[in-house]
Amino acid sequence: MATNAVDETKATEATTEKAVDTTESDEATRTETETDAPAEAEVVETEVTETVAETKEEAPSGIGQGAAAVVSAALGVVSLTGSWVGTIAAARQNLVGQLETAQGAGVAQQIQAVYGDAWQATALWGGLFAVVALVVGVVTLARPAFGTPGRIQAPWIKSVAWAGVALGVIGLFLAVLKYTGILLGLPSAG
Repeated sequence: MATNAVDETKATEATTEKAVDTTESDEATRTETETDAPAEAEVVETEVTETVAETKEEAPSGIGQGAAAVVSAALGVVSLTGSWVGTIAAARQNLVGQLETAQGAGVAQQIQAVYGDAWQATALWGGLFAVVALVVGVVTLARPAFGTPGRIQAPWIKSVAWAGVALGVIGLFLAVLKYTGILLGLPSAG
């Protein structure tokens, strides 16, 4: 845009200098050229601006889908490794278990109240992060079906979204195993 305007301005200046050196009859031609050149530059600039705007509207960049895929994978990792929210929930449940357990309660009851409930709270939060990772990953993979026909999703977006889905499934599976006590269950009080 700017290059065309600069070239046209230089051409106009050259025409103006040439017209000054020639006879007075050429002055009329010079005046017409000066008034036409800026109008032509505006038309060219407007056409280029409209073309750029149309191109931006027609071709979505896929940034949203890429971000969603990365979020899905990150949430899947969080579901496996644990989160700050899960740690706080477990600590809170531990404290509640200590406060609510009577002094005369049996050992099994104390273990369940102090440690078991906290372990289950951690499993619930891990499962919640896994479900969100799964949903975001599946929506990211399904998005092209509801978008512009013929628009292909970038391969890296598919790969990262599939990673998020896989991590979400694994995280959900482990959360269920932790919650039910199959994986690292509480020790027996006997």
